[in-house]
Amino acid sequence: MLRHTRLASVSDGQHVVVIVDDHALFSQGLALLLESRAGDTFRVAGSVTAGEEAVALVGRHRADIAIVDLALPPLGGVETIRRIRAAYPATRVLALSGTEDLELAAAALRAGAHGYLGKSADPEVLVAPLLAISAGVRVLRAELLDALLADADRTGDGLLDKLSDRDVELWTLLAKGLETSEIARPLLVSERTAKRMIASLLHKLGAANRIEAAALAGRCGLLDPE
Repeated sequence: MLRHTRLASVSDGQHVVVIVDDHALFSQGLALLLESRAGDTFRVAGSVTAGEEAVALVGRHRADIAIVDLALPPLGGVETIRRIRAAYPATRVLALSGTEDLELAAAALRAGAHGYLGKSADPEVLVAPLLAISAGVRVLRAELLDALLADADRTGDGLLDKLSDRDVELWTLLAKGLETSEIARPLLVSERTAKRMIASLLHKLGAANRIEAAALAGRCGLLDPE
């Protein structure tokens, strides 16, 4: 296990990363790659092979990003992500999977993951997505987004009629991928109020997170050109 200790916040120019993967060789390879290719941006502080140890690992190193394999036995990657996000909501999570199970990927996003990628034998492909996630951008495979949009369990029929004009305005801003501070400005509210409004809207929509809300907005036509 890598044993670096975080001594400073992101202000030192680096984002602290931890890896939760039951394949130690993959974790070591990814850590070496990040150090050699993006050492100015990322520092891998540690790794564990069991989901049960993930929350403690994130807390111990005050991790900015956690990379979580969805095939973790016995806890499972989805539950691991859910526990990390509950304990440390500021930590961003990238979910990885070696399978093409889009339902599992969608479950990871509902659990709070900020991105999902297929697990490649070459970890080099993870550098760019991690840079995007560290910059606040969500990373999602195109086919997964298509699957969410086509999800038969989600229907927008009649939903718009149940929302106020204010809710629809908020939903549209949310679906465009704006940050909370950017949403607050056009609504003329504080950032704290905007956070409460977003939480209330997600509840009304039955969406677990912003990605699901954006997917549902697309189905309802909110993102279509006028």
